[in-house]
Amino acid sequence: MDASWWLAFAAVVLLALVATVVDGWGRGRRSSRPGGGRRPGGGRRPPGRPAGPRGRVPRPRPAEIWWANVPYEDSGGAKDRPCLVLSVRGRRVLVAKITSRRRDDRSGVITLPPGSVGDARGRTSFLETDELRRVPVGDFRRRVGVVDPALWDRVRHLAR
Repeated sequence: MDASWWLAFAAVVLLALVATVVDGWGRGRRSSRPGGGRRPGGGRRPPGRPAGPRGRVPRPRPAEIWWANVPYEDSGGAKDRPCLVLSVRGRRVLVAKITSRRRDDRSGVITLPPGSVGDARGRTSFLETDELRRVPVGDFRRRVGVVDPALWDRVRHLAR
């Protein structure tokens, strides 16, 4: 009976163990907070979301472009996507979503310059002003930048 398959199996297990250890080192230190870094609301801080002074996450402001978990119009789900902050009221933020899909058939779509949303490819994006969404402040992940003042003058009235 040939037992060489045991050697191959042991090598695969050893490689898996090494990969697990190396992956753990790459993820950095564990949080010293009770619960392994959990926030009071129960969730972890999303990756890529910088902490401000004293670990606070900066709040979105009008005229800024952010990546956030924007809810769908007709279902209970949401999608991580870029959006333009129109107004901030308490813990809710009114946003206009941004898409990379060109929609010539819809009114209220404004073309943004390439790279406006901070994507790796620098694609042209489109601001959809006809479907506004309310997003909780905690669902904002990463600030991209501020829109051009001329564009802000065109859309600031939507915040009312």
